[in-house]
Amino acid sequence: MTVNTETGEIHETPLAPCAAFLGSHLNGRTDEELSREFHQLLDAVRTHGKKGEMTIKLVVDPPANGVESAPMPIGVESTVKAPKPTPVKSLYFLNDDGQPVREDPRQMTPGVYRNTDGTTEFRMADTTTEYKDA
Repeated sequence: MTVNTETGEIHETPLAPCAAFLGSHLNGRTDEELSREFHQLLDAVRTHGKKGEMTIKLVVDPPANGVESAPMPIGVESTVKAPKPTPVKSLYFLNDDGQPVREDPRQMTPGVYRNTDGTTEFRMADTTTEYKDA
């Protein structure tokens, strides 16, 4: 804002658009990087059907040694939280020791038979096949 000392008129100084700053920061490299990250986020949201997020932060440091006319360092940082695929799960049973195992410990192993007295014994399955002539 400027004030004309002769007339007392106040003139608003137009503000530079933030998008123009981002587009020109580091000779356009920041805009290219942000655009690339933005499109990667869009692809991940479309692929996984889940919400994603991108945060752009402008970091402005004060001039060196408090000198008013010294340049102000300005940096641009971005953070992308893209959705990830849901991990595939597999089913496990807990054995008597509390360890996860693939086979149900309550089921008998093929070929193992429980006798009437509570003992178990292994028997081979009958794999012989007799063919009869018709």
